[in-house]
Amino acid sequence: MKKKRSGSITRRWVRGSLLFIILLLVVAEGVFIFYINGYYYSNVRSAIMNRVNTLTGQLSALSSLEDGQRNATLRQMVEDFSEKDKFEFMLINTAGRVVATSSGFAPDYLDNLDDFDKAKRSADGIGEFIGADAAGERIMAVTFLVPEPAGRIMAVRFVTSLTRVDQQIAVLTLLSIAVMLSILFFSIFSGIYFIRSIVLPVNKVEQVASRIAAGDFDARLENGYNDELGRLCDTINHMAAELAKTDQLKNEFISSVSHELRTPLTSIKGWTETLARVDDPTDPHYRRGLKIIMSETDRLYLMVEELLDFSRMQNGGLSLSCERLDLGAELEDVLIMMGQRAETEGIRFEFSEPEAPCPVSGDSNRLRQVFVNLLDNALKYSAAGDTIQIRLRRKENRAVAEIQDEGPGILPEDLEHIKTKFYKGHGAVRGSGIGLAVVDEIVAAHEGTFEVESEYGSGTLVRVSLPIQE
Repeated sequence: MKKKRSGSITRRWVRGSLLFIILLLVVAEGVFIFYINGYYYSNVRSAIMNRVNTLTGQLSALSSLEDGQRNATLRQMVEDFSEKDKFEFMLINTAGRVVATSSGFAPDYLDNLDDFDKAKRSADGIGEFIGADAAGERIMAVTFLVPEPAGRIMAVRFVTSLTRVDQQIAVLTLLSIAVMLSILFFSIFSGIYFIRSIVLPVNKVEQVASRIAAGDFDARLENGYNDELGRLCDTINHMAAELAKTDQLKNEFISSVSHELRTPLTSIKGWTETLARVDDPTDPHYRRGLKIIMSETDRLYLMVEELLDFSRMQNGGLSLSCERLDLGAELEDVLIMMGQRAETEGIRFEFSEPEAPCPVSGDSNRLRQVFVNLLDNALKYSAAGDTIQIRLRRKENRAVAEIQDEGPGILPEDLEHIKTKFYKGHGAVRGSGIGLAVVDEIVAAHEGTFEVESEYGSGTLVRVSLPIQE
């Protein structure tokens, strides 16, 4: 069995979706910061390298000049540098110290230049440094070794401040964080709204379902939804209505069965007391009493058997012992069995059957139980002088048995529930209310169909159809 997950839907949403959203936003923010840092720093680096590349051509042209002329020319290039507002142009001697700058003075705090050391070690003579200078300002510096030193000038250096770049990156980072927090807030708000729109109705459903489980079948859900929750509410309300109906039918069934059992038991008890006072077995009251006791005992036996059969069907324990048999012969046996009762009550049977047999595969005892039950119902609702017609015919590959009486018929509102367990319609006479439910189960187990047709005031027709077994 799968282990049940503990906790609420909200907690699972926080542990699952919300944490995933937060992790995704953090990763996206990290990628964005990494990208904008790389983008802006790359642009600054490209701008410096453009100046370096331009200067490379100029330095190559100075190679034909004498050392002093090259030195003077380099210093003049530094003094005449036109982009002093963006970059600082420096000359570096062989000792790694700045000897001239485009700003007009050489800062004395530049003792160790990492980019100069990198340029000396690199194959292309270019070194780069990104970090804070001695004053704490973040800078980017690129040093380029001159092809031929001039007056101990060994390299040129371009330096630019990263303060404005870092400020721009900080602004974009703050904006991205604000966007991320907005997305997170919207996700939390929408998630909570959605969770509440699910959890609160589900809690109501749980409460009402608990009331129904406790036996309060009048509990109902207010359905204001036109979605899956609405359909769930409708289903639970329908379930409660059906349970209420079943519970009412069950109570009526218990009351009816109690009454049906009490009647023969009362009769048996009364006649037993009467017989106890009669010493002569030849007394007419003695014989009548024995006959009534035997009749009521048979009635009790049949009622108990009906209840046991119904219980077996409900528990899936209905067993069939099927064999090939003639449905006409089985029906004739039942008519003979019920004939004495019909004659006593002044009711006539009319039986018609085809010349050819109607072989079916079935359980003889169960099929007889079906027809006994149906004929018993027909007799109960027939009056003296009525005729009950029993017809058996073959229709295509099925054997169809019909029993039609001349009784009062069934009301339309009762007809649709006539095969429902425990149901007893208006004007129903004695009985438990499960006879037709048992008949329906037995016929269905034989892969047949059971139908009831009735028009109130014009009698009732029941039809049993079973597959022919050639």
